[in-house]
Amino acid sequence: MEAFAEFISRIDNPQHRERTEEVLEWVAKKYPNLMPKIAWNQPMFTDHDTFIIGFSVSKQHLAVAPEKAGIIQFADEIKQAGYDHTKELIRMKWVSPIDFSLLERIIEFNIEDKAGCSTFWR
Repeated sequence: MEAFAEFISRIDNPQHRERTEEVLEWVAKKYPNLMPKIAWNQPMFTDHDTFIIGFSVSKQHLAVAPEKAGIIQFADEIKQAGYDHTKELIRMKWVSPIDFSLLERIIEFNIEDKAGCSTFWR
């Protein structure tokens, strides 16, 4: 989690900082082959130099960015989990529980779908 230490330390709200750290640590432990990095001032994880998932924080939510294909693939499940989304990100309100099983399916979809990808973005 060294890669994210500075990012996490800049989150003012202690509950938001703790939640963000929890999610990032979960991804790092669950997917040790993914590379953690900061790009565009956001924590993200890559696989063979291709983007898998990224995160950002706002006053109201933790944003999860799995690229448009991940949003399309899981749109119904995202709504069922109680999250809203745009074309590029999922908004997980700070007061809502994190659906780690949904995150797992999204990450595994991206790893599998981008296995042969030679570019950072789709």
